[in-house]
Amino acid sequence: MKIDNSSTERVKEFKYLGTTLTNKNSIQEEIKNKLKLRNACYYSVQILLSSSLLSKKLKIKIYRTIILLVVLYGCETSSLTLRDERTLRVSKNRVLRRVFGPKRDEVTGEWRKLHNEELSDLYSLPNIVRVVRSRRMWEEKGVHRVLVGKPEGKRPRRRWEDIIKVDLKEVGGDGVGSG
Repeated sequence: MKIDNSSTERVKEFKYLGTTLTNKNSIQEEIKNKLKLRNACYYSVQILLSSSLLSKKLKIKIYRTIILLVVLYGCETSSLTLRDERTLRVSKNRVLRRVFGPKRDEVTGEWRKLHNEELSDLYSLPNIVRVVRSRRMWEEKGVHRVLVGKPEGKRPRRRWEDIIKVDLKEVGGDGVGSG
């Protein structure tokens, strides 16, 4: 493969940002590994996240600096399926429910879990899927190089190229790679 007059060796797989990329465009094993790491982080700090001795602000900081960074590490190379996006949202909400705790229903007086909308109101940082998309757009020139390349192997249900184009629209890109 040639990029800007320099040749690149063809390999079956390589590691980039801690993620193993293959010539078959399959990242299912990497996604499973990330989920295991995320779960390990979550369970290692869940006692802190539910402690009444720590402030909610500190608990959010624990989430952002430990759990979220593990989830986002290497996300620049992932082409998330809708199922993967849902899994990210669910895991984020699980942690936030642990941080903010239950809410007493004003009508019945019973304790209940916070609804997703209530969590969004309490946690004002960007949607986790949007963060993943913006990280993929970090270097537009590199994204463009990937868009013009022709990878080999079986095409995933959602092509990386299509996901990047959606990301560009969503984060306000200038249409790099369209046309």
